[in-house]
Amino acid sequence: MKIIIDADASPVKKEIIELAASFHLEVVLVSNIAHYSFEDYPAFVKTVYVEKGADRADFKIVQLATQGDIIVTQDYGLASLLLPKGCYVIHHKGYEYTKENIESLLRSRHISALQRESGQRTKGPRPFTTADRDHFKHYFHGFLAKVVEN
Repeated sequence: MKIIIDADASPVKKEIIELAASFHLEVVLVSNIAHYSFEDYPAFVKTVYVEKGADRADFKIVQLATQGDIIVTQDYGLASLLLPKGCYVIHHKGYEYTKENIESLLRSRHISALQRESGQRTKGPRPFTTADRDHFKHYFHGFLAKVVEN
C-alpha cells in the first residue's frame, strides 16, 4: 500500500507526508515537470515528473496505482479511473470518492462545463481554508488508521 498524490495542485502534501510517516507508508508525488521543485523530502517520499500535456500526470497515476493504494486528488475524472482498480481515492477536502458518489460528481462537473461553454459564469471552488486543512488532517488520520490496520 502506498499513497499517491496528484501533486500539481494539492494543498495538503505536507499533511499527507507527515501522516504517512506515522503509518510507515510510501508516498509518491506525481507532478508535471512545469511544477518542478527542489523541496527536500524524506526518503519514503518519491517524486515522479511527467512531461507537459493534458492529463499526463493523470495517466501516470493510473499506471502507478495498484489495488489498495490511496490516491489523493481533486480530479473527478481521475477518481473514476482509479475506483475500478480497487484504489481508495480521497479528495483534499476530506471525503472519499466511491462508486456511489462518483456518477453525481461527474454529472455535476459536466453540467458546469456545458454552462461555461454556453457563456454562463459558474462558481469555482472556494478557497482552501485553515478549517479545510484541519478537517482533512483529522479525516485522513482516521482513514489511515482504519485502512492500514485492516
